[in-house]
Amino acid sequence: MKIHHRIAIFATAALLVLLGNGSAFAHAQLRSATPTAGGTVPTAPTEVLVNFSEPLEAAFSSVVVRDSVGKRVDKADAHLDPNDRTTMRVSLPPLAQGIYIVVWRALTADTHKTEGAFIFRVGE
Repeated sequence: MKIHHRIAIFATAALLVLLGNGSAFAHAQLRSATPTAGGTVPTAPTEVLVNFSEPLEAAFSSVVVRDSVGKRVDKADAHLDPNDRTTMRVSLPPLAQGIYIVVWRALTADTHKTEGAFIFRVGE
């Protein structure tokens, strides 16, 4: 295993431990994600979709995708799905093979805030 790959995995793990999953009873819980949290996709996705257990407040919720060294790689256009306020989407440019970190923050109508992160891999 290459040294930069080991460093990336270590940094990702450290980030996930520091952020935690932010879960709490009666707060927005991450229900699902596309790509799947911890999963591997053979080709780069064109967007990341995250779905929560409660409707979100768009102005205070976010999804950011970073590469394994922490550089933001999404198109900075995160938004609530117009047909489902429990789902946020963010567009992606063509991604190279590697590890990506999705960092999310969710605020619900009752002002409960949660945050978390997960990784996915492209082509590995």
